[in-house]
Amino acid sequence: MSLTRFFAFIFCKPKVVRLPSPGGEGPGVGSYARRALTVAAGIFLFSACQLSDPRSYPAATPLPGTYGYPAPNDSTSIGDLAWNQFFADKTLIGLIDTALQQNLDLRQASQRVEQARAAVLERRGALLPSVNATGTAGFDRYGRYTLTGVGNYDTNLSQNIDASQVVPTGFTPDYFLGLRSTWEVDLWGRLRSLRNAAQGRLLASEQGRQLVVTSVIAEVANNYYELLTLDNQLATLQRNLVLQERALEITKVQKLAGRATELAVQQFQAQVLRTRSLAYETKQRIVENETQLNQLMGRYPRRIARPAELAEVQVPKRLLAGVPARLVLRRPDVRQAEFNLSANGADLYAARAAFLPALTLTPYVGVNAFRSSLLFQPSSVVAGILGGLSAPILNRRALRAERNRATAASLETYYAYQQTLQTSVREVTNTLRGVANYDSALTLRRQEVITLRKAVETATDLQYTGYATYLEIITAQRSVLDAELSLAELRRTQLLQAVALYRALGGGWNTPVPQQ
Repeated sequence: MSLTRFFAFIFCKPKVVRLPSPGGEGPGVGSYARRALTVAAGIFLFSACQLSDPRSYPAATPLPGTYGYPAPNDSTSIGDLAWNQFFADKTLIGLIDTALQQNLDLRQASQRVEQARAAVLERRGALLPSVNATGTAGFDRYGRYTLTGVGNYDTNLSQNIDASQVVPTGFTPDYFLGLRSTWEVDLWGRLRSLRNAAQGRLLASEQGRQLVVTSVIAEVANNYYELLTLDNQLATLQRNLVLQERALEITKVQKLAGRATELAVQQFQAQVLRTRSLAYETKQRIVENETQLNQLMGRYPRRIARPAELAEVQVPKRLLAGVPARLVLRRPDVRQAEFNLSANGADLYAARAAFLPALTLTPYVGVNAFRSSLLFQPSSVVAGILGGLSAPILNRRALRAERNRATAASLETYYAYQQTLQTSVREVTNTLRGVANYDSALTLRRQEVITLRKAVETATDLQYTGYATYLEIITAQRSVLDAELSLAELRRTQLLQAVALYRALGGGWNTPVPQQ
């Protein structure tokens, strides 16, 4: 039986009250002590009986056994791989390593961990007595008709005191130099609960930092693949621009020979202008993406060397996801939500325990005198201790409000935890299927590009012989350009899906990261 329920049982059950006999003795010192104990017991009684039971959480839907689609029967997950093992591109590995050392979001997250660690130290300190060195000096003027004034006057007339013990009249000084302490005895575990809440938030902040690590790794990889995609698209535009300009020159020559019209020349010229415009747009996107990648690495804009071609970038061929239950142990956001739930539960217990009596001890030791010259005499040494027991009786609205707030916050955190689990399973499911679907789409798109390139070659040959119209040539050139740009986009999406799956499985944070 807990201490709270024990006192509730002792003080809440019916008692037999015995009235004093009419001829009994009058109230003495023992009677006053019993009355004081009765008042204290009444405080315990009222407070312990008013403690409400904690609200239980609603039943949660259990995690599924699989991700809902056919998948390899393997508990292994790519989330177990370190990021420098998952990514094979040495250039990308160097960029990620720089970002983990210099990224400002990660440094901010590290400082949030330090703040949470300081909060834990503060809550731990509340469990221990506080000791303060104190020096005070005061002056009081007591009236002639006050207890102290009469007592001082009478003392000065006594024959039992010497000259040094004569109390100054008029303004009476009072000097104290020593140590004073205050200690709230944690009877009900309220302070320990607040300490546990702070520790839970410290663990949550550490998981939040790991979440930032996974986010930084994923964002650097995404921006790097985006940069390679733009380079690929720019090269595609420039290569097709050469073909289009050649077709324009052929059309101009054919016009002079009377084999083509001005309309054909204008159509080819418009296509060349469009391709040049797309090239400048792509260059601007390269600049924006490059500066974004530099910011992720905590530095100002500069050119990023990237020797790898988009087609050469590889990720693990078998992207295994494992089972959903592993997300609870690996994903930083899930663990962060779990620790926040624990911390809010501790806050709720502390809010409920605030209704119970609080025992505070205030000891002191030092020297005390009414003359400074007597302050350091051995006879001036004083010591004492004051114990106080207090419990809220009237106007408990603030405590009820705090309890209701803590209850609502605890339930909110519980629902947030369940939502995080659902989001985790959804993200893994989507990316797991996305990897497979985009692999199939990429294979078909490559076949489309090969076919359209052959169509452009055929159209170019026919243009020389005059068997192909300018519309057929323009259509063939535009189709292959769009298909090649789309192929690069699809290849980028395939890589991003692999990165998203790695991130959704909580990969990346298990590699040692330099402390900020």
